[in-house]
Amino acid sequence: MLETLVQGALLGGLYTLFALGQSLMFGVMRLTNTAQGDFIILGAFAVIAGMSLTGGEAPWLVALAVLPVAFGFGYLLQRYVLNGTLGKDPLPSLVVTFGLSIVIQNLLLELFSADPRAIETGGLSTQGVALGEAMSVGVLPLVVLAVALTATGALQWLFARTALGRSFRAVSDDREIAELMGLNAKKVYALATAIAFVLIAIAGALQGMRTTVSPSDGPLLLLFAFEAVIIGGMGSFWGTLAGAMILGITQQIGFRLDPGWGIWFGHIVFLVVLVLRPQGLFPRTRG
Repeated sequence: MLETLVQGALLGGLYTLFALGQSLMFGVMRLTNTAQGDFIILGAFAVIAGMSLTGGEAPWLVALAVLPVAFGFGYLLQRYVLNGTLGKDPLPSLVVTFGLSIVIQNLLLELFSADPRAIETGGLSTQGVALGEAMSVGVLPLVVLAVALTATGALQWLFARTALGRSFRAVSDDREIAELMGLNAKKVYALATAIAFVLIAIAGALQGMRTTVSPSDGPLLLLFAFEAVIIGGMGSFWGTLAGAMILGITQQIGFRLDPGWGIWFGHIVFLVVLVLRPQGLFPRTRG
């Protein structure tokens, strides 16, 4: 049982990275990005393409080089595409991001084919750390968990302690009053999306290092991200972390009982939370 809990927490770290960008965009703009999973896969393939250009060397440096590109891409996407879909009606943003999902999947299929690929890490994915005599955990999953915890804490600090975070909170609470006070809501939204896309690129790179990726994987990753956000509470970063941990541990318990039950167990927990506590276990908090 201890091994199941540890492996579930490590898997929850990966799900946290899948979900943080979604939580940030919803928390600031009330925008549900249905292309979240496909953007994660796009980030993985961006690293794969960069490594092919550098001869397969230095995957971590290539991943770092992708981050400013993701920041710029997210900023421009929100400023010139997604800002026009925001409003009381959520349908336009859902339709536009769904269209982006289809475009990304077909573009990746055209460029990379349907064959699964992975980001080579020089054996890091097979290295382990012994925890006592009976249990060992992988180094890469520990790195993923550390990055997830750092990212969650950094986002919470950004929102609670910085001027940019106060701007995010202001436009989220009341856009009209924030603009009367001098804030440019469209620019603030674009910065929030840019940060979210950096998180998406990190998630994509680590997913590609952890396992194989293919252009059709996006919808499943979106589902995991969405379930983690809903379980934890929309717009709450620590809630997103907790929701991802609950989802990961539940899936591992299911896998332990029967190899075909893991993902199904996670869906059951998601549905139970959605019915009994639709606002999530840890509703949006600040500070």
